[in-house]
Amino acid sequence: MVEKAGKQPGGPGRAPDDPLLWPFAAARLAMDTCFWWLERGPPEQDESGVPWTTPNAVALELATMRLRDCTRGRSGQPALVCAPYALHRAVIADFAPGHSVVQSLQDGGIDRVYLTDWRSATPDMRHFSIDSYLGDLNVAIDEIGVPVDLVGLCQGGWLSLLYAARFPAKVRRLVLVGAPVDLSIESALSQLARSAPEMVYDQLVARGGGNVSGDEMLRFWSKPPSRDDIAAALQKDLSDEEGAALLARFDHWNMETLNLPGTYYLQIVNWIFRENRIAGGSFVALGRQIDLRDVTAPVFLLAGLDDDVVPAAQALATADLLGTPPAFVTAASEPSNHLGLFMGARTHAHAWPRIAKWLRDDLPGMLVRSA
Repeated sequence: MVEKAGKQPGGPGRAPDDPLLWPFAAARLAMDTCFWWLERGPPEQDESGVPWTTPNAVALELATMRLRDCTRGRSGQPALVCAPYALHRAVIADFAPGHSVVQSLQDGGIDRVYLTDWRSATPDMRHFSIDSYLGDLNVAIDEIGVPVDLVGLCQGGWLSLLYAARFPAKVRRLVLVGAPVDLSIESALSQLARSAPEMVYDQLVARGGGNVSGDEMLRFWSKPPSRDDIAAALQKDLSDEEGAALLARFDHWNMETLNLPGTYYLQIVNWIFRENRIAGGSFVALGRQIDLRDVTAPVFLLAGLDDDVVPAAQALATADLLGTPPAFVTAASEPSNHLGLFMGARTHAHAWPRIAKWLRDDLPGMLVRSA
């Protein structure tokens, strides 16, 4: 596979194009503007104003999330979509008809689909850590019933992988889509994370009252996504009436940001993106050091050939870190940018039906781990 060269992140004072880079662009902007803009904004609303595409009910109310039950029946193998928690709401996984991970899985015959709907951080959540999110993910999976098929999107991917390594008996199959794991392979994300001194991130959190403000990141976002950027993400011509509706919906989704807990944010920046602890084998999750070789479940890796955030080489390199035998690793790439992996019409027409079929099908000689 030949990977296309990705665009480099913007220079000083210019944030990169992809919204999922905002937490790291914030530190760049902080250095350039001496923090004058980091005043506390109003608290975020707890519910999205963008309607869900797929009918769902709230199965659990947890401190870090609402567990969304999108199931169409009570039988069958459950799949849990772990959305990214990176300043945008989980509607990224259920954006619109033809642009929805949840819908594509259902159309592919997965009747029991659940979704992590992460909450915006409030002041009393400022000390929530990665362990807080892994702990609630564990509660959610126990509620659904083990083993589950875990589908991790972007930063929901490394969280899903940590979970699968920490509780291998609870994950039947693992799908990682555009997931940053081995940050020794350079990307815009890792470059931005390492471009500022550690104290800059500490000051960023302190100035936000213990959280990172999504509202502030959006307000000082120097290059909002253009119509062409959105068309590339949705892989759709936006010139007709349907396109205009999608454009308006994207703008609405894009404006609804989430705050991140300061402790969680700093752990991501330092432990994952600066120190590469997950790939390096030194990450401790819920009291236990994580060894990715404990992950032996079948794995499907999906990468975007035009992904500047998590380059295809990085997304696919995860296979070499796992205990899963090569025969049970499926790797695929799509001509897609980062958001297009989750929201793109072409990706949903080609890659996601393949993922759904892979989840449904029996794999010859598949490893079975007893709980």
